[in-house]
Amino acid sequence: METQEIINYQRIADAINYIKLNFKEQPNLDEVAEKVNLSPFHFQRLFTDWAGISPKKFLQYLSLDYAKGILKDKQATLFDTAFETGLSGTGRLHDLFMNIEGMTPAEYKNGGKALSINYSFAESPFGNIIVASTPKGICYMAFADDREDAFNSLHAQFPNAQYTQMVDIAQQNALFIFKKDWSELSSVKLHLKGTSFQLKVWEALLNIPMGGLSTYGTIAGAINQPTASRAVGSAVGDNPVAFLIPCHRVIKSTGEFGQYHWGATRKTAMIGWEAAKVGVAV
Repeated sequence: METQEIINYQRIADAINYIKLNFKEQPNLDEVAEKVNLSPFHFQRLFTDWAGISPKKFLQYLSLDYAKGILKDKQATLFDTAFETGLSGTGRLHDLFMNIEGMTPAEYKNGGKALSINYSFAESPFGNIIVASTPKGICYMAFADDREDAFNSLHAQFPNAQYTQMVDIAQQNALFIFKKDWSELSSVKLHLKGTSFQLKVWEALLNIPMGGLSTYGTIAGAINQPTASRAVGSAVGDNPVAFLIPCHRVIKSTGEFGQYHWGATRKTAMIGWEAAKVGVAV
């Protein structure tokens, strides 16, 4: 006899498959719930627990990926893209991109063509870094063990932007992070591209004090999505601004430091360095 857990898994698998096959029809919650013989309320809760996101958000991600492919590969108009994705018009396409991608469909299509980005390389206690800024603030910061690879990663974020290698005030202010705590750096502004969920996670990371540590579960609770630890982990890993947004301060609930985009050894050194700084200050 099947256990309830297996039955639930199969229901969610069937729901995911149904949404994938029918996303162009933009099925609503009631339709999908009926396909797996659950009430809309129960299905919403069960799907979110198993998938880490709501059915609506899952549908939006599928629609967005499909729309991005059309804009990138077919060079279709915004109207055609909305129509082929199953959306009622360009207004819904615009909302979809803004809510998840953090930019308009037109901005995605031109790859940041109108954006001017200054970038430079600098030294930090944990190795060389690349830092980049727009007129609105810091848009990228990463450890640069190889300068060419580091710039290529930046370029991949904004493939059609205009780049100038130069140091500006925004970058200089950002680099003070290696001398002071974030709470003292009110002059630093960030210009981030991300989903609303990612932005919430990154904002929560900024509240972890220097020398402090948090867990993925704690961050999930802080943004009022206690069951979204996996999604939080993905957002932490997608952090585009190393050290300024302190994703290195997030560890596993077991106490293990875990992996880090720029190397587990570097993460360990950063946590130790900050703890020592706090100790000296005290």
